Amino acid sequence: MLTPVLSRNWGDADSFTLAGYARHRGYEALPKALAMEPDALIQLVKDSGLRGRGGAGFPTGMKWGFIPQGPDGQGAKPHYLVVNADESEPGTCKDTPFMMANPHALIEGVIIASYAIRAKKAFIYIRGEIVHVTRRLQHAVAEAYQAGHLGTDIHGSGFDLDIVVHAGAGAYICGEETALLDSLEGYRGQPRLRPPFPATHGLYASPTVVNNVESIASVPSIVLGGAQWFGAQGTEKSKGYTLYSLSGHVKRPGQYEGPLGLTLRQLLELGGGMREGHELKFWTPGGSSTPLLTAEHLDVPLDYEGVAAAGSMLGTKALQCFDETTCVVRCVLRWTEFYAHESCGKCTPCREGTYWMVQILQRMENGNATEEDLVTLLDTCDNIFGRSFCALGDGATSPIVSGVQLFRQEFMDHINGTGCPFDPVASTVFAGAHA
Repeated sequence: MLTPVLSRNWGDADSFTLAGYARHRGYEALPKALAMEPDALIQLVKDSGLRGRGGAGFPTGMKWGFIPQGPDGQGAKPHYLVVNADESEPGTCKDTPFMMANPHALIEGVIIASYAIRAKKAFIYIRGEIVHVTRRLQHAVAEAYQAGHLGTDIHGSGFDLDIVVHAGAGAYICGEETALLDSLEGYRGQPRLRPPFPATHGLYASPTVVNNVESIASVPSIVLGGAQWFGAQGTEKSKGYTLYSLSGHVKRPGQYEGPLGLTLRQLLELGGGMREGHELKFWTPGGSSTPLLTAEHLDVPLDYEGVAAAGSMLGTKALQCFDETTCVVRCVLRWTEFYAHESCGKCTPCREGTYWMVQILQRMENGNATEEDLVTLLDTCDNIFGRSFCALGDGATSPIVSGVQLFRQEFMDHINGTGCPFDPVASTVFAGAHA
């Protein structure tokens, strides 16, 4: 069931070193890739069916192919590769441990991807808070330079590449690719109006590819194993392997690498199931910005099509599992407080809407809400969804709308003064407030 490729060496004490990576065929894909034509490399990734592992699931090879090429294969402006390592989604914790345990897989993928799109400069934009991971990644880049994998005329191929590890300032919004580009340029991280798109007007108004850590790190194995090998894993439209982040009220939370299309039931079996004496109540398939699912969806295939058919999104495959002791209203409130705090404020629907959603949910939590507040809450979600500058606004509404759809009675219990059934103290406060 499990397919350890990205995580195959995580158990080694020196997995993060060049020597540790080399023991598992590390940097063997690089000379093979440099011997290919860049366009053939792009076609290989297209044929593999690799889709972006950052949440949207856009075909990676197709994104590479959007970069305009001149007669000389380069074009008038320089090309850039930017790796989005600003992992900030609540519940998502795959890229950070990956870079900690296996940074050279990412670096080799960056070199191959840069060669394919004819970029001579690549940036890895990493969260500023995770200093230990930043230092480890910087050390791995230094090792790659010393080994001749980076710099000028890499392995006699005539290809030059420099990698810059850039630590962000800790803004969730910089996980949005155009806000990330603005941050890299030294501006306040805010989403850009599109079009134009990064493929033609990205970093420094030049053609740019922005890919997730896991997407880029998957490329070396595709070069070594081939498109058919990679495509044989997963499902028909969601091919390959991926990292699932299993967390919450489970016995063995952690990273589980397997083919796309596994079910939560299978992953829970691997994780030892829910904690003793408790049952699954609800879960997120891709972090807190994806609509909630329940125990009825345990057998939904965890691929882009299967989760979408169930009414949610696969996203980052951050499987947060909550048991029956969890209050949906309180959980949704905590997530909404996060989105309100992290809204960049550029667009009115998100800036104002997330603020008011927090106020309403806090009234529900405190026992001071009315049924009209629930109507206003859903109306606010409706006015945010599809009207904000980027996906932050849409994501903020997802747990609220799905939470009300699946657990409306629980919201009504808070409104009617019954109180929170999962907190005896809160229930007493509710009763007093409605006395």
